Amino acid sequence: MICGTDEAGRGPIAGPVVAAAVILDPNNPIEGINDSKKLSEKKRLALSEEIKQKALYWAIAQCDAEEIDRINILQASLTAMKRAVEALGIKPEKVLVDGNCVPKLQVPAEAVVGGDALHACIGAASILAKVERDRQMLAWHEVYPQYDFAKHKAYPTPAHLEALRTHGVCPIHRKSFRPVMRVLAAQAAAQAAQD
Repeated sequence: MICGTDEAGRGPIAGPVVAAAVILDPNNPIEGINDSKKLSEKKRLALSEEIKQKALYWAIAQCDAEEIDRINILQASLTAMKRAVEALGIKPEKVLVDGNCVPKLQVPAEAVVGGDALHACIGAASILAKVERDRQMLAWHEVYPQYDFAKHKAYPTPAHLEALRTHGVCPIHRKSFRPVMRVLAAQAAAQAAQD
């Protein structure tokens, strides 16, 4: 009962950080699992469905932008992974965590740098987390179309930074992230100048 866990969304400047935890069935292998960033969107979506059908256990959890701002992105990533592992409904024998930090868990855990390409269970978790986060960003795009979240998924691309400068900060932007802080500071300065 080895569980893999990984997160998606540490780099974006808006939206949640999403984590998944997966215990794969050794008797029901899934072909093509890899680091989610190395897979096409179409492949990720197909694998995500297959993982949900074939895995023994899986769970998804997250921290939203407000929580990220309150506890910082590293702690939010670890918290989301902890929540995902605890939501499995079973205690794994061991948890393999992508990266170089482990969340505080009630079971043995090991950090594995580049683990999403080395262990199928971590790769599976990275796929579920990425697919779920992308789905949420598409939904946020409907609410705030001016930022084009559907295209860049809230990563700080030139187009996103330009939209941020033009339209200001929306409720799902991470206010503790530098590009957002700069826009908030510029808005405050402009407001002060008017006053």
